[in-house]
Amino acid sequence: MEKSIDIGLKKELAEAFGLPDMEPETYSSLALAYIGDSVYDLVIRTLVLSEGNLPVKELHHKTSSLVQASAQSRMMRGLQELLTEEEHGVYRRGRNTRMVSPAKNQSLTDYRRATGFEALIGWLYLRDDWGRILELVRTGLEFLEQGGKQ
Repeated sequence: MEKSIDIGLKKELAEAFGLPDMEPETYSSLALAYIGDSVYDLVIRTLVLSEGNLPVKELHHKTSSLVQASAQSRMMRGLQELLTEEEHGVYRRGRNTRMVSPAKNQSLTDYRRATGFEALIGWLYLRDDWGRILELVRTGLEFLEQGGKQ
């Protein structure tokens, strides 16, 4: 699976649309979380869709349960010890970013952890590191399936 996307989606987009080089270090934590949210959502939607041609309402329900802040927060509990020092720094900066408004129906702690997770995914995406994105998502989902407790 990873070999089919090793071409680098970001690189392909840049070539197709003439985009400038996007260095992850030049973006704020919230900008990284912005793109990371979409990348994570695409991965989850792809996984849910692979389960079969289900009614859209069921696809949405399954996807929503995995992309909400509380699920991402629980995933991060299982991923923290697997992060490199650099990845942990990106996650921590995202987690500690000052929030303009609290998330609906989510605790501030979950929302902060989820923002850190999304910032990390965004940072990896801008580095074209799909292998690491998929490794972390796979491990995080496995952690959730096992009950999501440390």
